[in-house]
Amino acid sequence: MRTIGHFAFRLENAPQVILAVSTSPFILSGLTCYVISVLIWLLVLSRVEVSYAYPLLSVGYIVTALAGQFFFNEAIGLTRWSGIVVICLGVWLITRTA
Repeated sequence: MRTIGHFAFRLENAPQVILAVSTSPFILSGLTCYVISVLIWLLVLSRVEVSYAYPLLSVGYIVTALAGQFFFNEAIGLTRWSGIVVICLGVWLITRTA
């Protein structure tokens, strides 16, 4: 979004802002990824129960934390590691009881 630049939120600027945002490659790639994720989610729900599939989405929190540490050198403290362990245990319990 920073490549679009600064703009004033006024009614007369609306067409220019909408055009700039809607043609941004970052916005278009984000929307494409979102559509793909919705299609994958519908495929998953057609094959497994929602009570089994939905909690597995929490694995995304783990991947995000680890990616933040790896790519951005973010510190993951003891509290965050504890949360990651709790999420892993929860996912393990859900997959064991299905």
